[in-house]
Parts: sequence; structure tokens; C-alpha cells
Amino acid sequence: MKKLDKFVIKSFIGPLILTFFIVLIILLLQFLWMYVDELAGKGLNFTIMAELLFQFSLSFVPTALPLAILLASLMTFGNMGEFSELTALKSSGIPLKRIMMPLVVIISLLVGVSFFFSNYVLPYSNRQARSLLWDIKRKRPDINLQAGSFNSDIDGFSIKITSKDPATNRLDKLIIYDHRNKRINPPVTIADSGYIKVTPDESGMIMQLYNGHTFTEIEEKNIIPSERKYPSRKDSFSEQTIVLSLTGFDLERSGGEMFRNTSWSMDMSMLSHFIDSLSINYMARQKSQLSEFLISKVYVDRKAMPSFVVQTDDYVPAADTLQFNLNTVFDTLPTAQKMEALTRSIEILKDASSFLTGKTETMKTSLRAIGNMEVNWHKKLTIPFACIVFFFIGAPLGAIIRKGGLGTPAVISVFFFVVWYVISLSGEKLVEEGLVGTIPGMWASSFILLPIGVFLTYKASNDSVMMNIETYLAFFRKLRDYIYKVTFQGKSRNPDNKPLDNDKVRA
Repeated sequence: MKKLDKFVIKSFIGPLILTFFIVLIILLLQFLWMYVDELAGKGLNFTIMAELLFQFSLSFVPTALPLAILLASLMTFGNMGEFSELTALKSSGIPLKRIMMPLVVIISLLVGVSFFFSNYVLPYSNRQARSLLWDIKRKRPDINLQAGSFNSDIDGFSIKITSKDPATNRLDKLIIYDHRNKRINPPVTIADSGYIKVTPDESGMIMQLYNGHTFTEIEEKNIIPSERKYPSRKDSFSEQTIVLSLTGFDLERSGGEMFRNTSWSMDMSMLSHFIDSLSINYMARQKSQLSEFLISKVYVDRKAMPSFVVQTDDYVPAADTLQFNLNTVFDTLPTAQKMEALTRSIEILKDASSFLTGKTETMKTSLRAIGNMEVNWHKKLTIPFACIVFFFIGAPLGAIIRKGGLGTPAVISVFFFVVWYVISLSGEKLVEEGLVGTIPGMWASSFILLPIGVFLTYKASNDSVMMNIETYLAFFRKLRDYIYKVTFQGKSRNPDNKPLDNDKVRA
């Protein structure tokens, strides 16, 4: 390996590691921000939290790597341009393509690493992370009480609250159904306010209720059903305490089998198998539903057919079966039969419309499932390929801008990453809805940004000054001086009657 290659690789590896972990931490913080309500107050130990963050960090690696490569390549070549290292290398007869060559090899290896993570590590980490998050959500059901909806996480109870004070955890307007005795009409408790707390050892739950009533239906025995009177009892209380056992609500690990059949937990071979199976099933259902529509009474109603049309038991609608002029037949009918025929026709059209609407929604659901599988299959290729695209954007752009550090490169990197992400996300939605093909939708971001990278590489190889702000400032200075000259009939004077600096004019 030549000294030039060692120098370039050494300049690139440091920023790559730094930016990769920065991006990974940002993605983890985003995850924590989204699920902070599910994690807070669960009493999770350090081991569980460390495992959760580790599994999610593995799932974020394929996404963090392209952005880290873009930012690191910008910083590397920006620093080399800012400290005139690129100028020295080019003056020695070394072109930019030769300077980029060792990093192209490094990026190719990173593409392989990204594909390995996307196809093998990502499905496993997704299963483990999602299953662990699901297990955490089921722990401590008192935290899961949401205002306005019934919660049945506590075995034997259905609880509804109107509002919840997040500061004091006070619950207002509680309705509690007690199903522990499995009665048809369970006891109902209504309270103005209350608190639900877990004991310090987390073995039980205490429901402290205030100012309420309990309605209980008294069971009648050996009574004839016709003579039942359904007596009930109403108990009022100013304060009531209910203690429940929380046995079984500890963190129980369910493993990764629960999410095994989801598209984001499969590798490419499994996705290909499911795509083929779903596609065959889709085509078979499409043919069967078309046949069902053609031979069903929704399409052909024999009662609405004219009496002189021959109807047989093995009737199958065909083009040669109904050979008559509809207008002629309709005109020969009496007025009453015309109205009846129109009424029946409208009913048949409504039934056919409902039939088609229901079947269409069913087929759309199947089509979305196939599209989702295809999206995740192509994502295992598009995300690694984005590493190459971002490198050929970042490296020449850094050589043109000639600004290192984290400031300017970070702004430019975020801009290109957002453009790539928005295009990719829009393409995924369009593919899942069946509005565009899989290849155009999933590869649109790469098809759009790769030519930009090629163009920037060409400009950087030819020492373009397209991104140098001084070039544009000089242009506007010349334009300003030209306007002054034209306005004052060629006199080199400005509106303040002060002579212009000839050096500035020449600039």
C-alpha cells in the first residue's frame, strides 16, 4: 500500500467512526423519545434496558451507515481542501480519481457489511427488539391505563378512566367491572377519583377509590325464570381499597417467534418465498372472484329477465345467451312492468356495486401485503447501494467546498439525506399501494442522486469553482459596477459621487 493510500484511509477512518456513532446515538435518542411513555416507570433493570438498546442499535446500523459515509467523506475531502493537501496532490500530477480510489475499496467493503446486516442481522435484531418491547409494554398494567378507553390488562377487571393527572397519577371518573366471579352481569364500581399504585415489592396492586358506588346484582336461586325479579344492591362509599395480586405481570420473555412472519423480520430468501406464494394466491383468488361474479345472481338475476328468455338450470352467462334488443323488449312491456324492471335493475346494480367494493378491498389488502414484502426485499439492496451514492456525492462535494469540521458538512449531509429519505419513503408508499412498479419506486432515490454524484465527481476532477462563494460574489460585483457605468453614462462614479475603486472594478 502506498503512502498516499495510507494517508487518505487514515484521514477517512477517524471521521467515519466518529460520525457513525453520532448518527447511531441520534437514532437511539429518537427511539427513546418515541417510546418513553412505554418504558418509564416499568422498573426495568440495567440488563433489560441495555439489551433493548443494543438490539435496536443493531437494527439502526444499515440506516446510520450511509449518512455516516456521506458526512465522513465530506469532512475528509473538505479538510484536505481547506489545508491545501488536495492542491498539493493535484499539483504533483495525481488526479482526484486516484485519490478517491482507496476509499472506493473501503466503501465497497462497507457495502458488503451493510448488506450482511440488512439481510442477516437486521431480521434477528428486529424480532428480538420488537418482542422485548412488547414484553415491556405488558409489564405493570397500571401504567397502561389510557383515558377514554377500557383496559383489560388486569385479569378479571375492565377499567375505564375519564382523565389522568400525569403529575400526581390521580384518576378521575373511574368505571370498574369486576369479572372475577364470571357472572353474566358483573358488579360495577363507579368512583369520582382514585389512585392505582403498585406495592413496593411489585407483588400486588392497590386501587384506592373515593366517593363512589358499587352496583351488584343479587343472584336468585331455585327461581322460575318467568318469576325472576332481578334484585340488586347499591353500596355507597367515601373511600374503598381493593388489593389485587400481580402474579404473572412480571417481565415474561416471549421470544422472537411472535414476530417471525412479519416482513421486516425475514431475510431475502424468506421474502422471495412469501412473495411467490402470495402472488400465486392473489392470481388464484382474482380468477375465482371473477368467476363468482360472472355466475352469481348479483350479475344475472333470473327474476328480472323477461319471461320469453329461456332459462335453464345450467345457465351460464355468455355473449350468445342474451341476444335481443334491450330497447325493443323494454318498450313492449306494460308501464307497471317497466317500473318493476327499473326498480329491480337499480337493486341489482347496488348489489353488484357492493359485491365489487367488498372484493376490491379484499384484493387491495392482498396487494398491499405483496407490496410490503417486495419493499423490504429491495430495501436490503437499496440501503447498501446508498453507501456508494452518498460517497460519490460527499467526496467530490467536499473537494469543491473545501470546508472541513462538522459545521458545513453536517448541514449539506442532512440536506442530501433528507432528500434521499423523502424520495425513498414516498416510493415505498407508492409501491405498497400498487401505484408504481417495485423497481421504479424503490430505486428512484438512487436513480436521482447517483447522476448528481457523477456530475459532482466530474466537476471536482476539473477543479470546478461552482460551490465557491467568492465566484458568485465576484460576479455580482461586476454586475453592480456595470449597472453603475450604464446609469451614469460611462462615468466611473456612484450615486454618492465618490470615485469607484479601480481595483474593485477590475475584480
